[in-house]
Amino acid sequence: MPFSIIPHQLFQHYSAITPAYLQSRGVDLLLSDLDFTLAAKKTRRPDQALRDWIAAMEAAGIAVMIVSNNRSGERVGEFCSDLGIPYQGHAGKPSPAGLEAAMARAGRDRRRTAMLGDKLLTDVLAANRAGVLALMVEPVGGAVTAWQKVLHALQAPFKAICRRRSEKNT
Repeated sequence: MPFSIIPHQLFQHYSAITPAYLQSRGVDLLLSDLDFTLAAKKTRRPDQALRDWIAAMEAAGIAVMIVSNNRSGERVGEFCSDLGIPYQGHAGKPSPAGLEAAMARAGRDRRRTAMLGDKLLTDVLAANRAGVLALMVEPVGGAVTAWQKVLHALQAPFKAICRRRSEKNT
């Protein structure tokens, strides 16, 4: 179980992750955080751009499931219900247990799974610990609070390592 907070790939926005990109890596299950990854925190309903992105994934045979640490599943449940996708609540990230439970529910294994998130210490660490492809995006809506700004500043050196590795591999 690797203990790494370096993502495999960093994207500006979730929409930059295409079905072709995931298929080229053998991924047919995309697990994703919700808050700051697919929508700004407290967003009650998905917008049309997210609906279209999910539909494109599903049309390409890629299942999408939200994996959330949210304590209350009400908002996440409503959001996912609107999208027609399942979610794994109380995931406990950075523990890999929530990701493993989601993979079991979807009938997929780690070799065919990616995890998308905006935080190194929860999403990326959980993905790496679970042995799945760790994908990271810049936070949707940006860092708003002072704590979020500090947290994202602390992530900068690790994101730079990811960028250098990506440039070296292309």
